[in-house]
Amino acid sequence: MPVLTEPPSMGDVLKYEVNPNYTREVITLLQGMPYPVGSVLGKITASGKYTLSPATGADGSQVASAVLLYAVDATLADATGIVVARGPTIVSRAGLAYGATVDDGTKITAKIAQLAAVGIIARDGV
Repeated sequence: MPVLTEPPSMGDVLKYEVNPNYTREVITLLQGMPYPVGSVLGKITASGKYTLSPATGADGSQVASAVLLYAVDATLADATGIVVARGPTIVSRAGLAYGATVDDGTKITAKIAQLAAVGIIARDGV
């Protein structure tokens, strides 16, 4: 009998939001990669586009400000995505996906704190 494997979905990341009409935004993702569900994103100040939030930087994207709710392939061109951009919202800490430079516990904790500043709370075991 074949084994079916499902990719992560919005339900694996988003656990509570007060009102989708308030907490969600439609955004533009910077081209160059496929973005998985749960991507922790930062906004590039000059263009207004979002990308994976790096550990450091100077273009604005180094501050985590949103979590992607559906996978988006922006490999060849900028693409539209739906994010949770403000709270009150609870997301699963285990469902979050980070950029390659966010590679240790200290950097992950910093991203979690940046999300908390906009009302997106990451919890274990939800």
